[in-house]
Order: sequence, then structure tokens, then C-alpha cells
Amino acid sequence: MNNKFDALKDDDSGDHDQNEENSTQKDGEKEKTERDKNQNSSKRKDDANKNGGKWIIRLRKGLASRCWENLILAMLGEQFMVGEEICGAVVSVRFQEDIISIWNKTASDQATTARIRDTLRRVLNLPPNTIMEYKTHTDSIKMPGRLGPQRLLFQNLWKPRLNVP
Repeated sequence: MNNKFDALKDDDSGDHDQNEENSTQKDGEKEKTERDKNQNSSKRKDDANKNGGKWIIRLRKGLASRCWENLILAMLGEQFMVGEEICGAVVSVRFQEDIISIWNKTASDQATTARIRDTLRRVLNLPPNTIMEYKTHTDSIKMPGRLGPQRLLFQNLWKPRLNVP
């Protein structure tokens, strides 16, 4: 798994002189961070992930925080043992339920998707009767959710009004 984390450093050394090289390097890092954010905006459409899919777990309200924390810790601890196959995770807090999904790069690799499913069930302490749905990215693009295109329509119509003097 490719983990990218940026750490903030406190400079308590007392030496606050920055030369042009450090300043240029920091500007380059900021540009790279912005570029990475833009490139990662849609994992489904990324060529490296277009043949992938995701495991979807619908949860009762109140369980998402614990499950999300356990999922992230399992990913960081590489408990899934599938190498670079996992490419993302999503938590979606909804009105009546919460949804957690974990994305992988190759939907056709049934052994890997089964290993991800079994590890998810273990690290999230899911009961045996928990329904887990696997959906390929191509199916997700064809059928974008329960609300389908209407969801996009409402997102584009509603705009908050700000009362700024």
C-alpha cells in the first residue's frame, strides 16, 4: 500500500533563516500537493483503478466512527496483506445509515477481493449475518447510487445563502 503522509514540523532550533532554495522547495511541495489532490479526485476514472471495485458495508447509525477508525488502522498496519491492491476507503454519513467502503484495483481477482472481505469482517468485528456488497467501478459508473442522476441535479440546484454585511 502506498502511504503518503505529510508531517508538520515545529522549528524550535532558533535558526529561522531560510534561503531561496528552501523557499523554492516548499513552493514546489505545495504545487505537488495541490496537483495530487486534483489527480486523486476520482479514483474510479483513474486508469490504474478502472478495472477495480469496492466492498460496501451499510451500518446502523452510531457505528461508523469505531468502524472507520478500525479500518484506517488496519490499512496503515497492512493487515489486509494484498500489497498495493487497496487504493482507497470512504465513509459516508447518511440520514438513516452510514456506509463504509474500501476500494481495490482489480475486481476480477476473486482471491484478493475475498481476502479483503474476510479481513474487513475481522477488523470491523462484523457479525456473521452482516451484508457486504461488492460492486465493480464500471457498475458504479453505470448505476451511480440509489438516487442516480437526481442526486446530481439537486446538488447543482441548491446553493446556500450567506448573509454577509
